[in-house]
Amino acid sequence: MKASMAGWGSGLLGVVIFSGSLPATRVAVGGFSPLFLTSARAVIAALLGLALLWALRQKRPDRADLGSLAIVALGVVVGFPLLTALALQHITSAHSIVFIGLLPLCTAIFGVFRGGERPRAAFWLFSILGGLLVAGFALANSGSASLTGDLLMVAAILLCGLGYAEGAALSRRLGGWQVISWALLLSLPPMAAIALATLPAEWGGIGAGAWLGLAYVSVFSMLVGFVFWYRGLALGGIAAVGQLQLLQPFFGLALAGLLLGEEVAWSMIAVSALVVLCVAGAKRFG
Repeated sequence: MKASMAGWGSGLLGVVIFSGSLPATRVAVGGFSPLFLTSARAVIAALLGLALLWALRQKRPDRADLGSLAIVALGVVVGFPLLTALALQHITSAHSIVFIGLLPLCTAIFGVFRGGERPRAAFWLFSILGGLLVAGFALANSGSASLTGDLLMVAAILLCGLGYAEGAALSRRLGGWQVISWALLLSLPPMAAIALATLPAEWGGIGAGAWLGLAYVSVFSMLVGFVFWYRGLALGGIAAVGQLQLLQPFFGLALAGLLLGEEVAWSMIAVSALVVLCVAGAKRFG
């Protein structure tokens, strides 16, 4: 019970940190291309992770772990950041945040296949209900949004769920911050090459907001958040703690409205409130 509660607490802190990711990305793509932003944030976080691994003298992962680390890198280092950056060229961060409601269901499904978890039937009922609420919102608002942006967000969620589940299973042996640090280090060579190839032609026109957005997604979204998130998933269970991601729309919508001045429609708030009820049900039966 103590480990489970610690997992929920750590996971919640990770969700709070991740809540700023999409608003920060929305600001950052105003000054940087999606490819440069994705690669630059990975390079910065990888260098920080390398410093941590070296300072704390962590042993290298086994060769058998490299495949799992590659999946983590594909999902959360490359896939989710790139696809969301591309999506945010077509939709607002407030609209994109609602898609996060699909992430717990994806994480739970991949947790079954990659983490060996077997939640009860009632858990799936609440998890699927939360996913349907989000899907219904996206369809109802398709006329005022971008189909391209919505499809990119769905693809981003699928890859992110895979990366979460794979990383959480690996964290049980390697530790949460070690997993994301090694995954970042594994992706460093190609990400560094892409960053160099996509350097902005002009640096003078890049505003302070874009720089702050890059700093946030590099340090907090790409590294610090995962320290708490993977620890939470490993301690409390991938499927169960993963449902906390349903709370992220609340935090993210508040940030999008307060910091970016984006319109937050009542329907977004209503959907977010309903999926929060699904968190309570999923937690009970997770």
